[in-house]
Amino acid sequence: MPDRQEATVGWSPTWALGRAVLLTGLLLIAAVLLGRVDLVVLATPFALGTAYALRRRPVAAPELEITAADGQLVEGGELAGAVAVGNPDVVSYDVVVVRTRISPWLRVRRAGFGGLGLDVSRSGGADRPFVTTLTTGTAVDLELSGTALRWGRHPIGPAGARAAAADGLLVSRAVLTDPLRMRVYPKTEPFEAVEAMPRAAGLVGAHRSRRPGEGGELAGVRVFGPGDRLRRIDWRVSLRTRQLHVASTLSDRDAEVVVLLDVLAEAGRSGGVDGAASVLDTTVRAAAAIAEHYLHRGDRVALLEYGPAARRLRPATGRRQYLTVLEWLLDVHAESSPHEPYDQVFGPQVLSADALVVVLTPLLDERSAQMLARLARGGRFVVAVDTLPTDLAPPGDRGWAPVAYRLWRLDRDTMIAQLREHGVPVVGWAGAGSLDQVLRDVARLATAPRVGGR
Repeated sequence: MPDRQEATVGWSPTWALGRAVLLTGLLLIAAVLLGRVDLVVLATPFALGTAYALRRRPVAAPELEITAADGQLVEGGELAGAVAVGNPDVVSYDVVVVRTRISPWLRVRRAGFGGLGLDVSRSGGADRPFVTTLTTGTAVDLELSGTALRWGRHPIGPAGARAAAADGLLVSRAVLTDPLRMRVYPKTEPFEAVEAMPRAAGLVGAHRSRRPGEGGELAGVRVFGPGDRLRRIDWRVSLRTRQLHVASTLSDRDAEVVVLLDVLAEAGRSGGVDGAASVLDTTVRAAAAIAEHYLHRGDRVALLEYGPAARRLRPATGRRQYLTVLEWLLDVHAESSPHEPYDQVFGPQVLSADALVVVLTPLLDERSAQMLARLARGGRFVVAVDTLPTDLAPPGDRGWAPVAYRLWRLDRDTMIAQLREHGVPVVGWAGAGSLDQVLRDVARLATAPRVGGR
């Protein structure tokens, strides 16, 4: 559907038309007052030229539309877009000037009409004016090509165009279009988690559960009992013991993974896909990688935001859920709030007792640590992933700033140690294998015998 265009159809005279009319009038007035015929002869070309140029006046303003190539654009991918400008009038346009704004996270390298692209990376960017001509009933594209630097919804536009006709004597009013927002999905880092889930609660799946049942993981050999299948009989053990024995296996079940994003604070400066990562960059990319991994294994994945908006994505499986997760992550943004968001986000109907909760948090707010401790005390299987950049620059050497920074670091390290004492493992995000050891410990705790029968 074409973009909405805000313009009043109309053409205005230019300074060139005003100068031609003024010069012609002055010459004729002088000829009459002074009785000089030569001044009339001198004014005639200006009058005839102006009349000839205005013999066919344009009526319709130029049409403008922003388009972009369909497909899933990922951070670091090639951008392909265009600003199409057309001439619906029966009169040709002498000159059309097109200009568009581009998000700073969309680095346009080349821009131009009809494939004649210019390198704009060092000449002021793609928001510089571009000029072309348009004959009757034609359209041309201002082609834009470059690179998407960061995830999110980045606008191309708004764009504007003005046309000149009648040999430059008339100019159209500016035609503006609404911006087109490009969806740039986060680049997922390689992530693998080979350990068993703490408590796989589904009926079927790819995880080795701790419960006996139909599966491929051998649990041992036991005496044949009612309901056992004949193909499970271990004949070697049965002949040796003179009693039927069957091979016991562990069932393969799916699990529910809840990825909780702490959006109460942002830190660091984002440098795009090839630069430094801020807290939100690490959070979104890690969430996409974790969701992709578990959805590929057939698990149910849900997403939650710990913040004022309290957004939630219901658990589901499959390719559709993965695309929904990527779309959901595009709207993640940091938002501070003086209120406690715990009661707005969590409840017994939201977090399953058997779910693995992966919390992506920079631990910059004390409420985040309190939330993790409450989840652990509530019996949830919680893994905290520290998303604070390791290369976070300290403040400048001004007064007590370095001392305050060191004290803040010590206080944060103490908070992490207290969380670990509460049974919340805290690990920094490092891509593949980041959570293997942590999940191994959580799975071991889940199968450990409870003290006092609890």
